[in-house]
Amino acid sequence: MIKKKILVTGGAGFIGGNFVQYMVKKYPQYDIYNLDLLTYAGDLTKHHEIENLGNYFFIKADIADSVTINSLFEKEKFDYIVHFAAESHVDRSITDPEIFVKTNVLGTQVLLNAAKQIGIHKFVHVSTDEVYGELDFDPTTFFTEETPLQPNSPYSASKASSDLIVRAYYETYGLPINITRCSNNYGPYHFPEKLIPLTISRVLNDQKVPVYGNGKNIRDWLHVIDHCAAIDLVLHEGTIGEVYNVGGHNERTNLEVVKTIIETLGKSEDLIEFVEDRLGHDKRYAIDPTRMEKLGWKPTYTFETGIAQTIEWYLNNKEWWEQIISGAYQSYFERQYTLK
Repeated sequence: MIKKKILVTGGAGFIGGNFVQYMVKKYPQYDIYNLDLLTYAGDLTKHHEIENLGNYFFIKADIADSVTINSLFEKEKFDYIVHFAAESHVDRSITDPEIFVKTNVLGTQVLLNAAKQIGIHKFVHVSTDEVYGELDFDPTTFFTEETPLQPNSPYSASKASSDLIVRAYYETYGLPINITRCSNNYGPYHFPEKLIPLTISRVLNDQKVPVYGNGKNIRDWLHVIDHCAAIDLVLHEGTIGEVYNVGGHNERTNLEVVKTIIETLGKSEDLIEFVEDRLGHDKRYAIDPTRMEKLGWKPTYTFETGIAQTIEWYLNNKEWWEQIISGAYQSYFERQYTLK
């Protein structure tokens, strides 16, 4: 039997990394290829349990390098692509927008063109609810798949641009695609610069936790494993050409999230330190996931169960996030793949 080949871009990142593990374990009949450039947030240590399995393969490459990507696609003839690879930190996009355009826009176009050349079965593009802009604080309003794209940061603008390029390849060339747009993810292996892991690591070290503005900005939180299950379903059963919003209906203010973590860890709220607000800080994100639910998906984690599990994971895996903070993880690729 010929195995299906699934290329996962950005599989050394947070969501992509969890998805790689999810797919390798769930589908031993598939060959899962993890393509990642291993920039600052790319961490392969998370894959030590699967890296020697027969259905997992790692490729170090830049998605914006058309020569390398075209050669790879011609050689491997992938059946499916699940595209996570992206620069994703809003603060970094404000200080250095250029790399976001190169990776998120040009890189996506390079992948689409290579996919078109080999006749891919499906290209799943993983995007974000941030492309919709912001909502007000009315709890009855939500992003739907028909909400106009109105991105407010260089990061979200680059993701909206990549969404439109993916759509154009479907409309112009008939490339079979799906686009998913998720709310804020959390869970194991989250890079420590993001709100939840940053708060956990700093609280455990009795360090001040910075909170932008007044902390009242609202996000809809989605456990990463629920997100992986949604992408799996879209990959196998999503209607070609459709966009699917993936959200958890778990809205919390940033301050509520921080206070929950502090309380769970038995620390003092004196650790909270309000700092100058982020430029263009969107007030609220919230997703209507009705289309995903009709496809057969529902989140299994409430925020209460998910945040408790996440905090427990960080308590039990201090070695992982401590080496991330120290930068020691960056030598793993050389040790594991270069010196063999």
